[in-house]
Amino acid sequence: MTVAEIEHPYRVEKAYTLEEARQYCERLAKSHYENFIVSSVFCPRPLRKHFYHIYTYCRISDDLGDEIDDPQKSLILLDWWEEELDAMYAGRPCHPAFVALEETVKEFQIPAAPFRNLLKAFRQDQILTRYPSYEDLLDYCVYSANPVGQLVLYLCGYRDEERFALSDKTCTALQLANFWQDVTRDIEKNRVYIPLDDMERFGVKEEWLRERKFTPEFANLMRFEVERTHILFKEGLKLCDTVNKRVRLDVEMFSRGGLEVLRRIEAQGYDVLTKRPSIPKSRQVAMLFGRLLSGMTAR
Repeated sequence: MTVAEIEHPYRVEKAYTLEEARQYCERLAKSHYENFIVSSVFCPRPLRKHFYHIYTYCRISDDLGDEIDDPQKSLILLDWWEEELDAMYAGRPCHPAFVALEETVKEFQIPAAPFRNLLKAFRQDQILTRYPSYEDLLDYCVYSANPVGQLVLYLCGYRDEERFALSDKTCTALQLANFWQDVTRDIEKNRVYIPLDDMERFGVKEEWLRERKFTPEFANLMRFEVERTHILFKEGLKLCDTVNKRVRLDVEMFSRGGLEVLRRIEAQGYDVLTKRPSIPKSRQVAMLFGRLLSGMTAR
């Protein structure tokens, strides 16, 4: 099977100018803005197009790994996408996502590693659906979540290991919060991100996840996972003291969004099996304006 034989929404049939490629990324980003409310409103205008470019790469990579419903096809498409990435770094971008991204990579001197690491995670999702230990899960987050924060820091002019390490804690915590939020969605895809040794320790059986059978054992397990995710968020928030005001707002809002997911899990008595905890858009806006008002009064 070849890429040409696989139907997917990101096939293009013509060459794109840089301006057309920019518009392609902006349209895609604005149509998928699940977690980009803050960036869309408060991102400095000169950086906004670059956020669109990076988001487009991440969004398409994620979709090729998660929306194809055939692991073998996904692996073929992810290989194709990495070939397009290689072509861009060789100065020969073809797909509009890379025509636009090349501009960003050159301006901010972004290395290929974060982009490649994301693809490694999406490939891993096709062949590995269980994680024996928490350490194995953290290793997955190194590739699936942490590169996103690193890319944002590159855009904001930061390249040091200290900030990257703090960003990694926030991104890992966000990824974990998403796992605890989406236990039922993931099991429908035959994926379990709760560490297997934790499930064994608390006496939780995998079939309970499939059956959405909430038990005291599962509540204790989820409480344990939520508590250590809280610790990661707390450590990662130290990044706020090391970055400028605009970046600080984004870091705080994303962290507060993840913490709100954890609070909602707690408020449900850790029952994520019968009801998925989520944050309504109205609550996201309230969090945003609450943070803004708090910043104004602090001045």
